[in-house]
Amino acid sequence: MTQVKKLGPGLALCLALAVPSWLLGRAFPIVGGPVFAILTGMVAALFCRGHAGTQAGVAYTSKKVLQYAVILLGFGLNLSQIAQVGAASLPIIVSTISTSLIVSFLLCRLMGMPAKISTLIGVGSSICGGSAIAATAPVIQADDEEIAQSISVIFLFNIIAALVFPALGGALGLSNEGFGLFAGTAVNDTSSVTATAAAWDGMHPGANTLDQATIVKLTRTLAIIPITLVLAVVQTAQARRSGGSRESTFSLKKVFPFFILFFVLASVITTAATALGASPALFQPFKELSKFFIIMAMAAIGLNTDLVKLIRTGGKPIFMGLCCWIAIASVSLGMQHLLGIW
Repeated sequence: MTQVKKLGPGLALCLALAVPSWLLGRAFPIVGGPVFAILTGMVAALFCRGHAGTQAGVAYTSKKVLQYAVILLGFGLNLSQIAQVGAASLPIIVSTISTSLIVSFLLCRLMGMPAKISTLIGVGSSICGGSAIAATAPVIQADDEEIAQSISVIFLFNIIAALVFPALGGALGLSNEGFGLFAGTAVNDTSSVTATAAAWDGMHPGANTLDQATIVKLTRTLAIIPITLVLAVVQTAQARRSGGSRESTFSLKKVFPFFILFFVLASVITTAATALGASPALFQPFKELSKFFIIMAMAAIGLNTDLVKLIRTGGKPIFMGLCCWIAIASVSLGMQHLLGIW
């Protein structure tokens, strides 16, 4: 009961902001609920920042609810379907992810950017936008402003991709298969992949690139697992080096992303149940709840974000996002050309 009193007001505030953001995200999928939630949270923060009654619940939502969202995300992954259709795209996926991480690492060093923001932008650009940032942030212990900055950058280039890529694909003479791979590997967030592929299908009746682009995107999502585990190992090594004489008291449990193991378990359950004849619709509520939890967590992050500071410090992250975005798109197209798809 004490815990409910402590967390309740903050959770209720995040829920109140999440519901209209979710509805707006459904009405305008090219923007998405998480972006509306962050913006709504930042505006609300101007009126209720630092309110003692809501702080605990807001902090819980931005950390724990975000992890629950990632776990539920696993129910949207059918591993057998990904193995059948998505495996063909693996060379392109591996190339684009590696490119984004390398570009973000190099720019981090060259521009003197904070390492956590650089990591979040690199991972968000290369894997699956907000979901990858949601999974990575707890592992590297990123704060709410760093998460908000990264999500904002990803959102900007999602919008540009959804508007520009269908026309670009047509100008380059991409086949339907080629554009499905391009959208699935070069667009950051799932909702934006859907919007981009749907726009192509609208321009090319009967193309049906949406299904292929979505499966390629889900295959990319699996990269959350190795990336977060590697980051956990790096975080562990750094903590031990900086711990000095306290090394023996360091706990791996504090940085290891155990919620990722539940994410994998959820994927295995979905795959096994579907193989035994269960309808994919059975897991749809879990997928929708995952999306809503991410929106709730983004509202909490917006509440903890200084809007003025975010705008003032946004130049370098936006430039990094631009470089990652261009590099990923170029490598995706280049790999298709090398593999004879385009």
